[in-house]
This record gives sequence, structure tokens and C-alpha cells, in this order.
Amino acid sequence: MSRFQVKKVAVLGAGVMGAQIAAHLVNVKVQVVLFDLAAKEGPKNGIVTKAIEGLKKLKPAPLGVPEDASLIQQANYEEHLDVLKECDLIIEAIAERMDWKTDLYNKIAPFIADGAIVASNTSGLSITKLSEALPESIKPRFCGIHFFNPPRYMTLVELINTPTTEPQVLDDLEAFVTSALGKGVIRAHDTPNFIANRVGIASMLATIKEAENFGLSYDVVDDLTGKKLGRASSGTFRTADVVGLDTMAHVIKTLQDNLGEGKTPDPFEGMYGTPPVLAKLLESKSLGQKTGAGFYKKVGRDIMRLDPESMEYVPGGAKANEVVGRMLKKPAGERLRLLREAEGAEPRFLWAILRDQFHYAAVHLESIAETARDIDFAMRWGFGSKQGPFELWQQAGWTQVANWIKEDIDAGKAISSAPLPDWVFKGPVAEAQGVHTPEGSWSASANKFIPRRKLPVYERQHFPEDVLGAKAIAFETAGTTLHEDDAIRLWTLDAAADIVIASIKTKMHAISPDVAEGLAMGVELAEKSYKGMVIWSNHEMFSAGADLQAMLPAFMMGGAAAVEGAEAELQNVMLKMRYSAVPVVSAIRGLALGGGCEMAVYSAKRVAAMESYIGLVEVGVGLVPGAGGLAYIARRAAENAATSTNKDILPFLTEGFTGAAMAKVGTSAIESRKIGYLLDSDVIVPNKDELLYIAINEARAMFDSGYRAPHKRAFPVAGRNGLATIKGQLVNMRDGGFISAHDFHIASLIAHVVCGGDVDANTLVTEEYLMTLERKAFCSLLTHEKTQERIMGMLSTGKPVRN
Repeated sequence: MSRFQVKKVAVLGAGVMGAQIAAHLVNVKVQVVLFDLAAKEGPKNGIVTKAIEGLKKLKPAPLGVPEDASLIQQANYEEHLDVLKECDLIIEAIAERMDWKTDLYNKIAPFIADGAIVASNTSGLSITKLSEALPESIKPRFCGIHFFNPPRYMTLVELINTPTTEPQVLDDLEAFVTSALGKGVIRAHDTPNFIANRVGIASMLATIKEAENFGLSYDVVDDLTGKKLGRASSGTFRTADVVGLDTMAHVIKTLQDNLGEGKTPDPFEGMYGTPPVLAKLLESKSLGQKTGAGFYKKVGRDIMRLDPESMEYVPGGAKANEVVGRMLKKPAGERLRLLREAEGAEPRFLWAILRDQFHYAAVHLESIAETARDIDFAMRWGFGSKQGPFELWQQAGWTQVANWIKEDIDAGKAISSAPLPDWVFKGPVAEAQGVHTPEGSWSASANKFIPRRKLPVYERQHFPEDVLGAKAIAFETAGTTLHEDDAIRLWTLDAAADIVIASIKTKMHAISPDVAEGLAMGVELAEKSYKGMVIWSNHEMFSAGADLQAMLPAFMMGGAAAVEGAEAELQNVMLKMRYSAVPVVSAIRGLALGGGCEMAVYSAKRVAAMESYIGLVEVGVGLVPGAGGLAYIARRAAENAATSTNKDILPFLTEGFTGAAMAKVGTSAIESRKIGYLLDSDVIVPNKDELLYIAINEARAMFDSGYRAPHKRAFPVAGRNGLATIKGQLVNMRDGGFISAHDFHIASLIAHVVCGGDVDANTLVTEEYLMTLERKAFCSLLTHEKTQERIMGMLSTGKPVRN
């Protein structure tokens, strides 16, 4: 069986997007060569070199670890076009100029390998027009590929075909982008700005207009249109500043150049004019975050907002009315009714912008997207919305909301006089009371419901994201339940009945005594009748650590001794997992902190999504890791020292000690591997929806290959000499004012445990011995006033207290 393989990718253009696309390819272990023009002075690759150096400084970081920037091969069009012959995929990402892009295509065409796919990362130019510059032999392998910025973090990638693109090319590229790059793919029609930017920018323009209509300041609008509305926390105007007002203006200009009278007709063309305030900001070169001023400006520690009347910056930080916040917590139908019928400017503004987006999406569905699902995914994956416009409309009551929109259109309140399409009120959509059904999502162009594309790559996703109304099987009720209580569910998936899955159910998946008991039960079940156990939940949270609130009653009633018993039980569960007769695999996604990190490191293997944030963070609440985390650090140091000619353990202990003492969290699975919480043998998964599939396969493969738990071995520790060295450094940090006296105390306790206590260097100890030291350190801190302040501060505010 032949399949499309991407061994090497060329990215053409070392600008902001091109360089970051190259960085993400490095993150997922794809060889990449980054091209740009030859520099006029100095080394010919100077432009690319500068771009790659810039990647190390960008925030949020485009690279998993900065040093991987060296893995990006550098090239220029003058000397290295032959390198293109080695590439299976060529992504063009130069400036948004049709003439520049077509000139480049003419230059590279003779060097494109047979079978290689060529794709343009344009955000809105016509893919069909771009294809006309390519030879006939390459046109079937050419398409659009639109990454959203920043490409490491944004889920959405739009693929756009031309009339000559071979369907198999899009299928192959979708499989690669989904599985290898970890993205969510939608297919967009070749229309201006495609789907996400078409709907998203239209929504932002409507928001700017409605904010002016209702007399609302930018900070209030951002408070209303951020998390309260289920959208990105940055709201509208802050998002524009982050993206760049020049970028926003470019996307608006694409609409202006291609839609309206004498072009492609669009009943919303009246809203595509550049807002006067945006024009003034562009004229003054105030382009947002990149220039230090846009709709907002930071002055010292204060965030100032623009007053559009005076074009001066005034104090910001105003919030929306609390009454509106309470309205937004109501069920969807009641929420929209309250917003529409309210007297105040803020709720009526919110109804107006929601109505405008519903209206726009419905009118344009037929021309810009295959189905309503694509528009909803585009807004979720590309603009950070929890729901797409059609999902919210359907949830609130399809016919009722449709009638409200119609009434506003008829009354001249809507942003366009265009009527809603007939399919909104009659036919299959009206009968189904929405555009999303178990059979598929509505296609206005095909006049029917169309199911999701069934490509082999999606067979790896047991519980993929889906839209409201599709009634996809929820993981909480899927498969066969072996045991379930309020803390944990132990179950098997019908497609993998030989593996126990443990899904924690507590808030933030905190590890309570009941969770620990459930994990122990899971191991026993797996050892008795199954091939292994996978710890997994379909949420952005593996585990935030031990449940402090569950610990407090025991502490209040029995003091530190009662807590020590609970800690001993938790440590025993970790050892039970490590020495289980069948493999325990942790499938990590999102946060794995404190006890969550310990649960991971005591598993036989870890399968981690790329965006996993792993660390021992107990010092934030004035404690030390107490479920085996410090014993793990000491053991790994001894294991690493054993493979080296340097038998001094201390150098191998430094990274682990620092990580625990400074509460260092890996900012990606790649960095977590560097810190030591993931091993080279662990698997990093680009697509979070493939995590369970891969974890199950890893557990099964380990069992089938004759898995045996590791021997329980004694191992050497650094002893009192290592402890003295570390404490000397801590004294300098304390006396220099870098850490507080309590930080010094906690770090000293951590050092005491990881060095093995008051013993000679290279004394052999066991995990149980170190865990005893851990418990004693943990419980001694519970009675400390400063630790109690940190715990209560965290429980009441969710933020660490520095004391």
C-alpha cells in the first residue's frame, strides 16, 4: 500500500508566519528548510539567520525548546533551489502580493519534485489565480493552506482547492496536517479571506460599528466580548492589537478589493469600509502591540485605552455591568431573550453583535463553506470561541432566534437588509430545528446534511471534537464501565476491550483519597484480566495535583499524623503503578502538576500531547512533593549517573532539584522531556485527539512484547556532601534576596530528601526510604504558619502567595 510521506518540507519566506511554521515543523520532528531572498550584504542566508534567531525570543514561544532553532536548515533562492528537489511538501509563505508570489512560482517550478505538493499560506488571495502561474504538471498538486497565527498554538488550518487540484492531494495533505502537525482541518471554498477570516473579520467590523452605535468604550466591549461571551479572553480590540492593526487592515482590504459592485456581489458590502478610528491609527503608525500603541497603550504599569473622539489615551480597565454578566450565565435561549429585551446599552449591544454574526454566517454559508460545521469549527479553532455561531443559534432555539433576526432585519436594525435564506425557515433545517444533526451538518450549496469526511486519519480519533447537535458519543458514557464513583471511572472502550481506562472525575482532576483508591483498583483489575491500564480524560487537564481541600478535614481532626497516613497510601498507589505486572500508561494533555506529575512519572510510560505542561509545583503552596516526586528525582539522578563515567551523582541531581525547588513547569512536552519528567522513550503526540488511541496501542504493545515491571533496586544518593553543596548555594540566594526565608526552608527540605538525608555519599537507599523522608518533610510543613498562609491563599484566590 502506497501512502503520502512527508520527510522534508520547504517553507518559502522567513517572515513572521513562515519562520513560525518552520518552527512548528521542527517541534513535530519534520525536517524543514527555510528559504528567503539572498541578503545583499554579509552572508547570503542572513535574512533567514536573523529570522531563526528571532524565533528564540518570541512570546508565546514558537519552539518547544529554543535550541531546536538550529534544526531549521537555512537556504536562499539564489544558491539553494536544488534543495527543493528533496522536499515532499513546499509551503509558500511570502508577503501577500499576487505578483511576488507568482514570480516566485515561476522561479521554483523547475525544481519541484515529482509528486511533491505545493501550497500557499495566503490568508485570502485567490488560490485559483495563484495556480495559473504554475506549469500544468504542478497544478493538480497545488492548493491553499492557511495556518492561523501563532501556528504552534492555533488549531485551525484551512485547506483550499482550485478547479484543477486532485482530490487525493487534499486528502493526503489533510492527513499530514491533522496527524503530524496536530491541527484541525477545514476545507474552504476559494472565496475572499476563506472562512474564518471572512466571518471573523466581518464580526469584528460589526462589533466596532455596534460599539459606536451604543456608545461603549473599548475596555467595556472587550470585557463583554471575551470570556463572558465564551470567546477568547482578549476580547475584540485587544485581539486586534495582538494580531496587528496592519494585518487586520490587509484582511479588510481583501474584502474591499474583491466584494461589492462590479466584483463578487455581497449584500454586506456596506460594512467592509475601513472604520475611521482604524484608518487614523494606521495613519499614525499605531499598529497595536508590535508598535506599543493601538486601541490600547501601556504606560508604565497602566493600560490606557484610546478615546476615539479625541484620539488620546485615557485610563482603561472599565468593566461591564454585573447584571449583564449574570444574564450571560443563563441557558442559551433565555440568555439571548434577556439581551434582546433589556433596556441597557450593554445587553442590547451583545444581542446586536450576536444577531449580526448569525445573519452574516447564514447568508454566506452557501458561497464560502461546504457545511455549517466548517464555519463553527473555523470560529472555534481560529478565533477561540467555545461555540460557533450556528451552534449557539441552534442551542438557543432555531426558529425563535430566526424570527428575532428577521424582525430586526425588517425593522432596519440589522447590519444589512439581506433576508435570511429560505432554508432557515423551511425544509430539513426547520424540521431538524438546526443545521447540525447526527446525520451531518447542513450544506446550503448541496441542500442536504453532509457527514464529516471519513479519512483513515480520523480512525485514530476515538472522541474527536464535534459540533453541538451532532450528538457524538461522549467519553463519559462510552464503552463498558467496570467501576464508577464520584471520583473516578474505570472502563473499557469497545474498540480496545483489552485495556482498562482510568478517567478521573474530580474538579481539575485533583487526586483525592478516593481517586487514589480508584487507581489502585484499576491496577488490580488490569493485572487480573487485561493487558494494561491507561490514565486518560478528554479534557485540557491531566491532573492539577493533590486535593488540598480533601486533606484539610483530616488535618483539622488528626493533625499531621492523619495526613501522613493519607500520603503513605498515595505513595503506595504510585509504587503499585510502577511495579504493576501490566503496563500503566499516562496519557497527558494540558496540566500535569504536582501529584499529576508524580502520577505520570510513576507510570510505565507516558504519552503526552505536544501542549502538555508538566511540573512539581508544591512549593507554590508551601509544601514539598509528597507522592514520590522527590524519590523519583533521586532515582533518575542515580540511573543517569550509572550510564556516565562521572560517578558523582550531584551534577545529575541539579536539574531535578531545581525543577522541584523553583516549581519549574515544562512549557511544552518537549521541554518537559528536557527537564526529565518525560523520557526519550516516551511518545509526544501532536494531535490531542489521537492521544487515547496511541496510549492504548503503546500499552498493548508493551504487554504483547512481554512487559515486565522493573526490578526493585537500591540506588546511590548524593548524601550529606551533596546536601551541603546545595544548601551553600541556597544560603547565597537567600542572603542575596532572591528567595525568602520560607523558600529557603522548603528548598532545604527538598535537598535533604533528594540527597538521601544525613548519609554518606553513594549510600544505597530504596524508594520507600526516600518516600518516608518525603512524608516527614511534607507533614512538617503542614504545621508551619507560612505554609498555612500559602495554602489558604491558594484555596481562596487560586493564586500563589509569596511570603
